[in-house]
Amino acid sequence: WNWPRPRAQVDVRCYAVTDPDCNARSGRTMVEAVRAAVAGGATVVQLREKDAGGGNFVQLAREVLEVTRAGGVPLLINDRVDVCLASEADGVHVGQSDISAAEVRRLLGPDRIVGVSVGSAEEAVRAMADGADYVGAGAAFPTGTKADAELIGLDGIQEVCEAVDIPVVSIGGVKANNAAQTIAVGCAGAAVVSGIFASENPAAAATELLRVVDKALEEKNEMN
Repeated sequence: WNWPRPRAQVDVRCYAVTDPDCNARSGRTMVEAVRAAVAGGATVVQLREKDAGGGNFVQLAREVLEVTRAGGVPLLINDRVDVCLASEADGVHVGQSDISAAEVRRLLGPDRIVGVSVGSAEEAVRAMADGADYVGAGAAFPTGTKADAELIGLDGIQEVCEAVDIPVVSIGGVKANNAAQTIAVGCAGAAVVSGIFASENPAAAATELLRVVDKALEEKNEMN
């Protein structure tokens, strides 16, 4: 395909990252949890299944994809390019220790969404050059979700936002009560795990996160 390709326009305002442990504690299936998040206003869903075998992951992705397609929301697969291709999901999100964004882009082709977790401006610039459509920057705040997440704080996130011209979504310890701080330093949205999926009401939690992000984006635009 022609390079550089036009980047996918990804609405990352309310980015819901699934967690099977949250679902187990809440007594919800993955499909039920995603349906609630999408109904509440999630603009992207990332399906994260670190312990699932490939076959089960593909089957789950296909079931979740029916929900996200009905809601007009892209479904991204965490790490697994093979699962994305087999399930016909909308894209893949990778970390720094996973297959490189350049390889993911080569395997997926030009039309699917590729996102990359980054912890520095340098990693963000590399991800953008490799064909990423957006980056997730963090950890923004102390988090119990990913033990290995290194805290870069709001200053680090601002450096990432200033280094690239693709959307940046804040990750790591982000919830409705602090998401606006990450928008103020340049993020286009917030990625939330437990803030949505550990909630008694994931739909209401997604609605509240989207409201907070939209308000912060509006205030930022008024200042510019």
